[in-house]
Amino acid sequence: MAVRIDEMDRKILFQLQEDASQSLDEIARKVGSSKTPVWNRIRRMKEQGVIGRQTVILDPEALGLEACFFVLIRTSEHEAEWQQKFLRTLRERPEVLEAHRLAGDIDYILKVRVQNARAYDAFYQALISEVKIYNVTALLSMEEIKSTTLLPL
Repeated sequence: MAVRIDEMDRKILFQLQEDASQSLDEIARKVGSSKTPVWNRIRRMKEQGVIGRQTVILDPEALGLEACFFVLIRTSEHEAEWQQKFLRTLRERPEVLEAHRLAGDIDYILKVRVQNARAYDAFYQALISEVKIYNVTALLSMEEIKSTTLLPL
Protein backbone atom coordinates (compact mmCIF):
# COMPACT_ATOMS: atom_id res chain seq x y z
CA MET A 1 0.00 0.00 0.00
CA ALA A 2 1.37 3.39 -0.98
CA VAL A 3 2.12 5.89 1.75
CA ARG A 4 0.64 9.37 1.37
CA ILE A 5 3.25 12.07 1.02
CA ASP A 6 2.78 15.76 0.31
CA GLU A 7 4.76 18.24 -1.77
CA MET A 8 7.15 19.09 1.09
CA ASP A 9 7.87 15.39 1.61
CA ARG A 10 8.62 15.11 -2.13
CA LYS A 11 11.05 18.02 -1.95
CA ILE A 12 12.83 16.45 1.02
CA LEU A 13 12.98 13.05 -0.70
CA PHE A 14 14.37 14.65 -3.85
CA GLN A 15 17.16 16.28 -1.81
CA LEU A 16 17.95 13.01 -0.02
CA GLN A 17 18.07 11.11 -3.33
CA GLU A 18 20.42 13.71 -4.78
CA ASP A 19 22.78 13.62 -1.79
CA ALA A 20 21.87 11.91 1.47
CA SER A 21 25.02 13.25 3.11
CA GLN A 22 23.59 16.79 3.19
CA SER A 23 23.04 18.24 6.64
CA LEU A 24 19.53 18.86 7.92
CA ASP A 25 20.28 22.57 7.72
CA GLU A 26 21.15 22.28 4.01
CA ILE A 27 18.05 20.25 3.21
CA ALA A 28 15.81 22.63 5.19
CA ARG A 29 17.25 25.64 3.38
CA LYS A 30 16.79 24.03 -0.05
CA VAL A 31 13.17 23.01 0.61
CA GLY A 32 12.22 26.29 2.30
CA SER A 33 11.63 24.99 5.80
CA SER A 34 13.40 24.82 9.13
CA LYS A 35 15.46 22.00 10.58
CA THR A 36 13.00 20.50 13.10
CA PRO A 37 10.03 20.02 10.72
CA VAL A 38 12.39 18.48 8.13
CA TRP A 39 13.83 16.11 10.73
CA ASN A 40 10.30 15.14 11.86
CA ARG A 41 9.24 14.43 8.29
CA ILE A 42 12.36 12.35 7.60
CA ARG A 43 11.83 10.38 10.81
CA ARG A 44 8.15 9.75 9.91
CA MET A 45 9.06 8.61 6.38
CA LYS A 46 11.68 6.24 7.82
CA GLU A 47 9.08 4.79 10.19
CA GLN A 48 6.62 4.39 7.29
CA GLY A 49 9.25 2.59 5.22
CA VAL A 50 9.43 5.29 2.52
CA ILE A 51 13.08 5.85 3.36
CA GLY A 52 15.15 2.68 3.64
CA ARG A 53 18.79 2.23 4.46
CA GLN A 54 21.25 4.91 3.47
CA THR A 55 24.39 3.99 1.59
CA VAL A 56 26.95 5.33 -0.87
CA ILE A 57 27.18 4.68 -4.59
CA LEU A 58 30.52 3.29 -5.73
CA ASP A 59 31.99 3.46 -9.22
CA PRO A 60 32.31 -0.18 -10.33
CA GLU A 61 34.85 0.57 -13.06
CA ALA A 62 37.08 2.44 -10.65
CA LEU A 63 37.07 -0.74 -8.55
CA GLY A 64 37.96 -2.98 -11.50
CA LEU A 65 34.45 -4.34 -12.07
CA GLU A 66 34.34 -3.37 -15.72
CA ALA A 67 31.97 -6.02 -17.12
CA CYS A 68 28.21 -5.79 -16.66
CA PHE A 69 26.16 -8.77 -17.82
CA PHE A 70 22.42 -9.16 -18.01
CA VAL A 71 21.71 -12.83 -17.49
CA LEU A 72 18.44 -14.27 -18.79
CA ILE A 73 17.40 -17.48 -17.07
CA ARG A 74 14.77 -19.99 -18.12
CA THR A 75 13.97 -22.87 -15.85
CA SER A 76 11.86 -25.97 -16.10
CA GLU A 77 11.72 -26.12 -12.29
CA HIS A 78 8.92 -24.26 -10.54
CA GLU A 79 8.66 -26.07 -7.21
CA ALA A 80 8.96 -24.06 -4.00
CA GLU A 81 12.06 -25.99 -2.88
CA TRP A 82 13.92 -25.22 -6.13
CA GLN A 83 12.90 -21.57 -6.00
CA GLN A 84 14.07 -21.19 -2.38
CA LYS A 85 17.45 -22.71 -3.23
CA PHE A 86 17.77 -20.53 -6.35
CA LEU A 87 16.90 -17.32 -4.46
CA ARG A 88 19.26 -18.23 -1.60
CA THR A 89 22.05 -18.84 -4.15
CA LEU A 90 21.45 -15.44 -5.79
CA ARG A 91 21.42 -13.62 -2.45
CA GLU A 92 24.76 -15.21 -1.53
CA ARG A 93 26.47 -14.11 -4.77
CA PRO A 94 27.89 -10.56 -4.41
CA GLU A 95 28.21 -10.32 -8.21
CA VAL A 96 24.41 -10.24 -8.52
CA LEU A 97 23.37 -6.62 -8.17
CA GLU A 98 19.74 -7.16 -9.17
CA ALA A 99 17.48 -10.14 -9.74
CA HIS A 100 13.94 -10.00 -11.08
CA ARG A 101 11.31 -12.68 -11.68
CA LEU A 102 9.62 -11.97 -14.99
CA ALA A 103 6.39 -12.64 -16.82
CA GLY A 104 6.82 -14.12 -20.28
CA ASP A 105 9.32 -16.50 -21.89
CA ILE A 106 12.19 -15.62 -19.56
CA ASP A 107 11.76 -16.58 -15.90
CA TYR A 108 14.48 -14.40 -14.32
CA ILE A 109 16.85 -11.61 -15.27
CA LEU A 110 19.99 -10.84 -13.29
CA LYS A 111 22.30 -7.86 -13.40
CA VAL A 112 25.78 -9.19 -12.72
CA ARG A 113 28.89 -7.03 -12.27
CA VAL A 114 32.33 -8.68 -12.58
CA GLN A 115 35.88 -7.86 -13.64
CA ASN A 116 35.79 -9.53 -17.06
CA ALA A 117 34.46 -12.45 -19.13
CA ARG A 118 36.60 -14.95 -17.23
CA ALA A 119 35.09 -13.77 -13.94
CA TYR A 120 31.61 -14.07 -15.46
CA ASP A 121 32.38 -17.64 -16.49
CA ALA A 122 33.44 -18.46 -12.93
CA PHE A 123 30.14 -16.97 -11.69
CA TYR A 124 28.19 -18.95 -14.31
CA GLN A 125 29.94 -22.23 -13.46
CA ALA A 126 29.27 -21.70 -9.75
CA LEU A 127 25.60 -20.86 -10.41
CA ILE A 128 24.87 -23.93 -12.53
CA SER A 129 26.70 -26.18 -10.07
CA GLU A 130 24.39 -24.93 -7.28
CA VAL A 131 21.03 -24.99 -9.05
CA LYS A 132 19.52 -26.80 -12.02
CA ILE A 133 18.79 -24.28 -14.78
CA TYR A 134 17.22 -25.08 -18.15
CA ASN A 135 18.74 -22.22 -20.18
CA VAL A 136 21.06 -19.28 -19.50
CA THR A 137 21.75 -16.41 -21.90
CA ALA A 138 24.29 -13.77 -20.97
CA LEU A 139 24.24 -10.35 -22.60
CA LEU A 140 27.30 -8.11 -22.17
CA SER A 141 26.49 -4.45 -21.75
CA MET A 142 28.70 -2.54 -24.17
CA GLU A 143 27.83 0.87 -22.75
CA GLU A 144 25.80 2.06 -19.79
CA ILE A 145 23.61 4.83 -21.16
CA LYS A 146 21.63 5.63 -18.03
CA SER A 147 21.80 4.37 -14.49
CA THR A 148 20.10 6.06 -11.59
CA THR A 149 18.75 5.33 -8.16
CA LEU A 150 16.54 8.45 -8.24
CA LEU A 151 12.84 7.61 -8.27
CA PRO A 152 10.53 9.91 -10.24
CA LEU A 153 8.74 11.91 -7.57
